[in-house]
Amino acid sequence: MTLSTTIDLEKTLAGLDLDDRLRLIAETGRPAVLTTSLGIEDQVLTAAIAMARLPIRIVTLDTGRLFDETSQLIDDTEQRFNITIERYTPDAQAVAGYIVEYGKNGFYESVEARHACCHVRKLEPLARALDGMSYWVTGLRRGQSGNRASTPFAEDDPARHLTKINPLADWSIEDVRAFAEEHDVPLNPLHARGYPSIGCEPCTRAVKPGEPERAGRWWWENDAKRECGLHVAGAAR
Repeated sequence: MTLSTTIDLEKTLAGLDLDDRLRLIAETGRPAVLTTSLGIEDQVLTAAIAMARLPIRIVTLDTGRLFDETSQLIDDTEQRFNITIERYTPDAQAVAGYIVEYGKNGFYESVEARHACCHVRKLEPLARALDGMSYWVTGLRRGQSGNRASTPFAEDDPARHLTKINPLADWSIEDVRAFAEEHDVPLNPLHARGYPSIGCEPCTRAVKPGEPERAGRWWWENDAKRECGLHVAGAAR
């Protein structure tokens, strides 16, 4: 199938199930990568890619501030599906420079400092992970937050010169959990402790009853649209 525009791709993906959405991207013959934060959505995508043996790279950003449970899950997932998850780490000199300027935990002091930390620990390694890729597969869902409510299946990312693919855009959290249970997908134990969205340890807390899924991310900030810049252009600049 020839998909000449992102609009064509959006319409086509909307009519497919998860396996066929991923297979369509893989069969284009163009380089594709899934970036996983080891949350339940990314674990579902990792499982689907691994079980179908699709030629889609799977990478994670090892920021140096991950929960121990998340780090262990990387190893557990590799063993469960007999795959390799590529790890991208921040530049050591850049991290040292951040600490000199802001302090190790300076991100609590201002939005500027937090954005600077996200840039060093996440955005720069992400740029290396995406270099040369045509498709970037993510676990974004419309139900994760108001900021993501209009997430498409396919969208242009002109700044990174690629197309972002969100195969779970129309899935509910119940759909995600059902898939994980059916296929015995290893999950981060933090989910069971009230962490629906998991990032770096010092920047993530459990959510309270009735709070949105991402309320525990950068919880000390007042902006309801808190992001790190991975999926919202300019959010960490």
